[in-house]
Amino acid sequence: MPLHSKQNSAPLTSARRQQVAKWDGLMLKLMKAAFAGLSLLGCTLAWAGASEDLHALLDEHWARVEQEQVYFRTDPDAFRPRGELASFSPEARKRRQDYNDDVLARLAKIDESKLGGQDRISYKLFRYERLTERESYRFYDHRFPITRLFGYHTYFAAAPGAMNFANERDYRDFLVSLADFPRYNREHIALLEEAVSTGYTQYCESMAGYEKTISVHLPEDVESSALFAPFLDMPSTIPADTQKELRKQGRKLVAEAVLPAYRELYAFYTTQYQPNCRKEPGITSLPGGEDYYRYLLRYFTTTDMSPQEIHDLGLSETRRIRAEMDAIIESSGFDGDFRAFLDFLRSDPQFYADSEQALVERVSYIAKRADGAMPKFFGKLARNTYHIVPTHGRGAFYMSGDLDKGIPGAYYMSLANLDAKPLYNLEALTLHEAVPGHHHQTALAMELDLPEFRRIVYHSAYGEGWGLYSERLGKEMGFYQDPYSDFGRLTYEMWRANRLVVDTGLHAFGWSRQRAIDYLLANSALSEAEVVAEVDRYITWPGQATSYKIGELRILALRERVEQQLGERFDIRAFHDVVVGNGSVAIDILDEIVDEWLAEQVASE
Repeated sequence: MPLHSKQNSAPLTSARRQQVAKWDGLMLKLMKAAFAGLSLLGCTLAWAGASEDLHALLDEHWARVEQEQVYFRTDPDAFRPRGELASFSPEARKRRQDYNDDVLARLAKIDESKLGGQDRISYKLFRYERLTERESYRFYDHRFPITRLFGYHTYFAAAPGAMNFANERDYRDFLVSLADFPRYNREHIALLEEAVSTGYTQYCESMAGYEKTISVHLPEDVESSALFAPFLDMPSTIPADTQKELRKQGRKLVAEAVLPAYRELYAFYTTQYQPNCRKEPGITSLPGGEDYYRYLLRYFTTTDMSPQEIHDLGLSETRRIRAEMDAIIESSGFDGDFRAFLDFLRSDPQFYADSEQALVERVSYIAKRADGAMPKFFGKLARNTYHIVPTHGRGAFYMSGDLDKGIPGAYYMSLANLDAKPLYNLEALTLHEAVPGHHHQTALAMELDLPEFRRIVYHSAYGEGWGLYSERLGKEMGFYQDPYSDFGRLTYEMWRANRLVVDTGLHAFGWSRQRAIDYLLANSALSEAEVVAEVDRYITWPGQATSYKIGELRILALRERVEQQLGERFDIRAFHDVVVGNGSVAIDILDEIVDEWLAEQVASE
C-alpha cells in the first residue's frame, strides 16, 4: 500500500507521481533500517545475555575450584599449598562429580551461537574440560597418586622451594598446610588401599626402590627437612619476635605432624602396597584397562587417535628422524656406524662440562641468546621473567611463576652426574624449557585477560607439543650451528618419536618392560640408565609420553597450512602469537582458532 493519504483523490501529475514514489521508497528504507536496528539490538541483547550468563557460570565455577583446591588438568609441577589442603575423600570426589554434572547442565542452556571472540573460545574450552572431567570419574586416576617420577608426597615436600614467603601471611598459610598434612596423607593412603584392593597398583619392577622417595624426607634433624627450610631465612620485614614464634610453630608442626605422616606412608608402602604391586607392565592387563588406556590417550593428546594410529606414527617418525641423523653423521666425516657415533658422543670429554659452574654458564648463555631472538619471532612477549635454578634432584624441568606474587618462572637444571649431561643437548633442552618454550607459553597465558580457568589449565599435547616445536624453531633462531648440537636436537626428537612406539607397545600391544628397554636402546641416544628410567616412567604414567610428538606435529601442520595459503604474506610473529596467545587449549580447538584467524587473513586481501 502506498504511504500517501488515501483521502487525496485529486489526479496526480507525472512529476507528482515521481515525488510520491521517491517518498514511499525513502519511508520503506527508513522502516527497514528501523526493523534492522531493532533486530540488531535484539541480537546484541541476546549476545550480551549469553556472555553474561557464561561469565557468571565461569566465575562461580572458579570460586568453587578455589574452595576445593583441586584444579582439573593443570601442570602437577605447579603445586603450591595455600592454607587447608584439598580433600580426596570419597565424599569430596562425589561432591565434585555432582557439581561438574550440574555445571554441564547449566552450560547447555547457554546458546553458543550467541557468543563471539574469546567468549566463544572460553565456552568451547570450558565445555571440553567439563566433559573430560565427567569422563574422568568413570576411571581410575585417583588410584595412582604416585608414579615412578613423582607422588603427592614428593610434590608437597618440594613445594616450599618454589614458593615466595614474603610476609607473615605467607607463613601463617603454610603453617595451616603443615597442620593439615596428616589428614591429606591419610586420604591418599586410603586411595592407595583402594588400589591394592582392586589390583590397580603400579608395576613391581618399575617401582623398585621407590620407598627412598619417602625416607629421604625423614631426616633425623627437623631443621634439615625441606619443609622447614622457609623458616631458616625469614624476611627482615617480619618482626624478630614474630619470626621466633613462626619458627617455633613450624618446627613443632614438622616434627609432630608432618614427619609422623611420612613415617605412616613409609610403613604402609613397604608393608602393604609394595607386596601387592601388579605383575604385568601394561595397564591393559587390568580389568577395564583397555578402555582406561584409550581414555588416557584422549586426555593427554586431546585427540581421538587410536593406539594403533599412534604406534604407526611413531614408527614412521622414527624412520624419518633416523635418516636425518645418518645424514649428519655422514657429513661430519665420522668413520663408523650409528652406534659407534653415539659411543663417541658419550665418551669424548669435549662434549661434557668439567665443572658445575661451566654447565650453568653454558645454559645461561644459551638462554640469554634465546631471549634476544624472541622479538624476531613473537609480537607479544610475557612480562614475567624466569631464572635458572641449579639443583641436584630430578632432571631439567620448568615451574611456572606468579607475577602478582613476585615469583619468576624457574628453569630447573640438575647438576648431578655431569658425565651424563652432554653439552650438545643443551640448546634443544633450554629452548624447550625456557623460551620460546614452556616459560613463554605459560607466563603469557597467566598474563592474558581471560577467565581464570584458562590462565592455569594445561593440556599436555599443547604444552609439550609447543616445547618440542620450540626446539625445532631454534634452527630458524640461529641455533644448532654446530652439527653435534643439531644431532643433539634430533636425539631429543627421536626420543619423543620412540615414546609413541613404546608407550602404546607397553599398554596396548603386550610389550614387556625389557622389550621396551631394548627398543629405546636400539633407536635413541639415551644411556642405558636413562632408558630404564624412561621406560619406568611410561609404565607408571600411561599415555602422557605420547603427547609431545602428537602436539608438535599438529602445530607444524597448522603452520604449513597457513604458509601455503598466505604465501609471501605469511608473518611468523603473527602466527606464533595466535598459537600461544589464547592460553593452553585442546588440539582440535587450536585448529579452529588458527583456521578462523587464517580465514580473516585471506579475506583481508
